[in-house]
Amino acid sequence: MTKALPGGNVTGALFALAAYGIFSTHDVIVKFLGGTYTPFQILFFSGLLGFPLLVLMLIGDPDKGTLRPVHPWWMLTRTVASMASGLGAFYAFSVLPLAQVYAIIFAAPLLITVLAIPILGESVGIHRWGAVIVGLCGVLIVLRPGSTALELGHLGALMCAVGGALNSVIVRKIGQEERSAVLLLYPMLANFIVLGCVLPFVYVPMPLQDFGGVALISAMALLATFCLIMAYRHSEAVIVAPMQYSQIIWATVYGLIFFNETLDGPTALGAGVIILSGLYILFRESRGKTSKTTPVLRSRSRTGTGNPLRVGAYLPASLRGARRPAEASQDAPTAAPETEAPKAKDTPGGTP
Repeated sequence: MTKALPGGNVTGALFALAAYGIFSTHDVIVKFLGGTYTPFQILFFSGLLGFPLLVLMLIGDPDKGTLRPVHPWWMLTRTVASMASGLGAFYAFSVLPLAQVYAIIFAAPLLITVLAIPILGESVGIHRWGAVIVGLCGVLIVLRPGSTALELGHLGALMCAVGGALNSVIVRKIGQEERSAVLLLYPMLANFIVLGCVLPFVYVPMPLQDFGGVALISAMALLATFCLIMAYRHSEAVIVAPMQYSQIIWATVYGLIFFNETLDGPTALGAGVIILSGLYILFRESRGKTSKTTPVLRSRSRTGTGNPLRVGAYLPASLRGARRPAEASQDAPTAAPETEAPKAKDTPGGTP
């Protein structure tokens, strides 16, 4: 169990709030660019600009071994989930109000709880099942099936939530055995290859200012991830994790200022139900004996866009401090020793 620094919970919370504020600003730029360019083009170039970080990571990674994954099928699934999450989010932000997209994406912790049952062998009791069901009802309130037409943007936001949740659980499962560089490399390569094949059919020439916007997306993702790293370094995960819900405030403000969007009643109500359900699950996991693996608390990925930089554990130990990859996915209060799940073997060295 990683303890917070003395008096660090406030500092950690502030770093987390800063991180999610930057991520929300990042998503505003995505929305602006999404009015002109397809998600394929935006994701391709933002991923391409992330390659320098990967090179630095490979240079500074002290772990020995090849770049072949230990769990190729899980890595393939994670790569597909990551791409689906990114494409879904970028498209949803371009066609739906910001607050509505966030409300749907906030369902990811609920989905992590469900996916942790078959993938991590997690046991979910009646309380957390009740929270999941209530939270999914909140998603239905936001979607309003029957009263409003469901659009592809809604499907994109749901795809983002499902892909992000699956990605988080897989990282939780294999993160102790896979090298950090491997966890980051394959989704980035897939983005480059697959989206590169699609790009000639959807490419729209980008003026320098728009390309600068794509570069800003990558830079802001890195800065926000650094803030999340600092947040988890100073504070307990149970303090940091709920701060993601502050994005609904940013979405409301940004939506009104830049896009003349207002937070309608059903979206506000549905978001409230989803947030309360997610907070309850976090509370239950933080109690220790109610969960063997605490899959939500131990999943750091900021679901929103598929940018791999959004997972703090992906950065090397030289950038995060002297911590190992196994520790990166376990920065939360854990179950008591007698209920702790068996751990995969640790490898010496540095960090997904």
